[in-house]
Amino acid sequence: MAKETVYIVQAYKAGRGKGLKAEQQVGCKDAEEARRKAERLAPIREGVVAFGASAGVGLGDYDGNPVI
Repeated sequence: MAKETVYIVQAYKAGRGKGLKAEQQVGCKDAEEARRKAERLAPIREGVVAFGASAGVGLGDYDGNPVI
């Protein structure tokens, strides 16, 4: 079964009180692009995380989400 990996950058801005509000996720073509985008966003957002998720294409069975 073929596995496919998606790379995503998730940024957060200040929410109410001490909370965070998630912004729109950004898809990336590879781990390096996700890392660069996260590093660019880090100084101007409250929080940023880049991660990849692998899944069996036919089953949709995802592995854990390692942080990049």
